[in-house]
Amino acid sequence: MIFIPVYDWIIVPISRRLTQKPFGITMLQRIGIGMVFSVISMVTVALVEMKRLDIAKDHGLVDLPKVTVPMSIWWLAPQYILCGVADVLTIVGLQEFFYDQVPKELRSLGISIYLSIFGSGSFLSTFLISTINKATSRDGHESWFANNLNRAHLDYFYWMLAGLNALGFTAYLYFARSYIYNKGNAI
Repeated sequence: MIFIPVYDWIIVPISRRLTQKPFGITMLQRIGIGMVFSVISMVTVALVEMKRLDIAKDHGLVDLPKVTVPMSIWWLAPQYILCGVADVLTIVGLQEFFYDQVPKELRSLGISIYLSIFGSGSFLSTFLISTINKATSRDGHESWFANNLNRAHLDYFYWMLAGLNALGFTAYLYFARSYIYNKGNAI
């Protein structure tokens, strides 16, 4: 919520001056920058989780899952800020793209395609978590998603998400480079 006015009042005017375009950066550039922030946020989440596991280990809390790990809540701030920035850039950019780049007669279809991204993402997320849980809990090993978070390896999951996001960004770059805007202006 905080980043939306920052984007509108600070980043857009600065980017307008730099690019000489009315909206500063194009919709596809906004989405791409948001995807980069998404990768950075997942790396940050993985690093913070690794730090949390180290603190739990150092304080002998690995087998005490109900005891609070002595770690400041402020460790969560960077990842939430980065996720918020990524969401503002990507989600707002996608909404504008699916509204603006379809013919007027199909705008409701464009918005429905945009919204279907969230449903598809939820199904894919559930499938991914279930598959990883089954694969990592074989042969008596602790799952990445074990009930005892001090023995779980959410950090591995976050590293994998960072890699998948980077792979998605690479594919996005490939396809976005050849996109031609419908209205002749790359807003």
